[in-house]
Amino acid sequence: MNTNDIALVTGARGGIGRALVARLRSRGLRVAAVGRDMATLIDVPADAHIAADTTTPDGASAAFDGCREQLGGAPSWLAHAVGSTLIAPLHRTRAEQAREVLRINLESSLWTLQAWITSLDGKPGAAVFVSSVVARIGVANHEAIAAAKGGVEALVRAAAATYAAQGLRINAVAPGMTETPMTQSMLKLPAMREGAAKQYPLGGVQTADEVAAAMDWLLSPEAARLTGQVLAVDGGFTTVRPLVR
Repeated sequence: MNTNDIALVTGARGGIGRALVARLRSRGLRVAAVGRDMATLIDVPADAHIAADTTTPDGASAAFDGCREQLGGAPSWLAHAVGSTLIAPLHRTRAEQAREVLRINLESSLWTLQAWITSLDGKPGAAVFVSSVVARIGVANHEAIAAAKGGVEALVRAAAATYAAQGLRINAVAPGMTETPMTQSMLKLPAMREGAAKQYPLGGVQTADEVAAAMDWLLSPEAARLTGQVLAVDGGFTTVRPLVR
């Protein structure tokens, strides 16, 4: 597989994105960190920092243009960690809220994947996206985010089929509750944290680095035979029912 040593991570200032940047750099890749706000992105230890809004086609293209300008080429490795969440029943979800969830989670994945494939110009590579357990099993009050992340999973499978002949591997992870800045408000009270932890067969709340480790592996040569897959990183939440004692 003829690839370069450049990786691009979107959502790099978030918990998972930041952890993944560190992992990719530790194995010798040069990493371009992408986020909407340079002021909050600049402290991410990376080889390049690019301010771009990947929820639009032009913004996604700008991220890869910036990578070429700063690191000298298009990235063979892509990790798209842009995301948001919304916990609300559908009848209490305003249209603008639903559209925002779809824009940030699904549209950003679509445009970023399109821009990455275009930038490679027929060359091989590997990409990983972020879904959620709520796209894989019904969880109350998650209709909008489940729809958005379900779309991400469908996108991954379709694109994996289309571009396999080019040597592109396209996969995703589906994390459960993860300790990140985005979930801080949900886990700030001990009772909330304890309740969340009890939902997972392995117990506890996973760290951002544990999710980043799975993403790093999917981008590595060790996962060379995986494409079109969604790896649940969820402590058994979607597949295991623990023994009740």
